[in-house]
Amino acid sequence: MSKPDLAALREHAITVLAEAGVPSPEADADLLIGHVLGMSRGQVQAKALIGAPVDAEQVMTITEYVERRATREPVQHITGIAPFRTLELAVGPGVFVPRPETELVVQFAIDALAAVPSPSPLAVDLGSGSGAIALAMAVEVPHAQVVAVENSAPAFVWTTRNVRRYGDDRVRLVFADLADALPDLDGTVDVVASNPPYIPMGAVPRDPEVRLFDPEYAADGLDAVRALVATAHRLLRPGGTLVIEHGELQAAPIAAIVRAGGFTAVASHRDLLGRDRATTAHR
Repeated sequence: MSKPDLAALREHAITVLAEAGVPSPEADADLLIGHVLGMSRGQVQAKALIGAPVDAEQVMTITEYVERRATREPVQHITGIAPFRTLELAVGPGVFVPRPETELVVQFAIDALAAVPSPSPLAVDLGSGSGAIALAMAVEVPHAQVVAVENSAPAFVWTTRNVRRYGDDRVRLVFADLADALPDLDGTVDVVASNPPYIPMGAVPRDPEVRLFDPEYAADGLDAVRALVATAHRLLRPGGTLVIEHGELQAAPIAAIVRAGGFTAVASHRDLLGRDRATTAHR
């Protein structure tokens, strides 16, 4: 009996995901199949064109993954991996999945850190979650010192796993609330970056992947930002840089909070879709 055909398997996966309303059924089908078969998206597509056979056990696993994705479980939770810039981060229940827009936001932090005229600039990632921002800064500005702060026990498991994967020497990991974290570093930090939880409790996110699978959110969407700004002002040296990711409709209130917190040169920045998603400022 011949083995199942990759072309038919891929087409079926795309159909199932499309009917479930998944926004990118073809890409997700390729990612899930590729994860099981150890292939890139391009390799999956090339093998499908020639009707390559797939082992029955792999078919079962792919079918299970596609069914899970059809419930709108994030691809990253299914594979356990979230690509982020040059990194592959471990993620799962209890931690926010790093998203593409954060890759653009972290560039502001990386640029500011790389521009510091010091042989060992210091950066802090407040509310680190998966460790995406902290590790991106540490890997892409290798002469920097980076501290990652997280206070959620479920998220801290993932932060720890990712920091260990890329080297404990790159990032110092601290379990603490961002409101009172790192008093030993007051006035010495060059860059503070954060992607705080910014969706208000009671506001229903549009995407089921976020609504059903992400952790709970900040009480009013700005509580975490207020605490973050106060801590950043305490930690940063004069001239230091603050970088905050936020919701597309929050640029104005966040700019007001940042200015009231004693910062200057407050600026909002748009993502590739033209949405205000980041605010930067100087101490």
